[in-house]
Amino acid sequence: MYPAEIVLPMKAELTDHGFDEMVSEQQVDDTLKQPGTTLVVINSVCGCAAGAARPGVLMAVQNAGKRPDRLATSFAGFDVAAVNQVRQHLLPYPPSSPAIALFKDGQLVSMVERHQIEGRPAQMIAQHLISVFDEYCN
Repeated sequence: MYPAEIVLPMKAELTDHGFDEMVSEQQVDDTLKQPGTTLVVINSVCGCAAGAARPGVLMAVQNAGKRPDRLATSFAGFDVAAVNQVRQHLLPYPPSSPAIALFKDGQLVSMVERHQIEGRPAQMIAQHLISVFDEYCN
């Protein structure tokens, strides 16, 4: 498990911009069973999370015409129970961190895995997410 002094500033990059933390299994289930759309970010300490995933997600949320109803996040290697529960909802996708998922009415409709984040600029991730929001969000 990562130390809080390392993780908390990385968490704040999302929570300071409207993302709700999911730190327990129950919070994950309660969040994902709500009607409408929920964007979930499995956050991470890796460089691709810092350089592409978090900035790309924030760019998308701030610039999209259509936005998810809810924004949520859990941190891999820190919010262990919550991340394990999110991953149950992401099956059949293998564990990935970072990862970005969109749920609609509790069903997974879009998944961005680590291998789709690594080596891509934040702008490309944002552009992809905006197209996903256009398709699934009101």
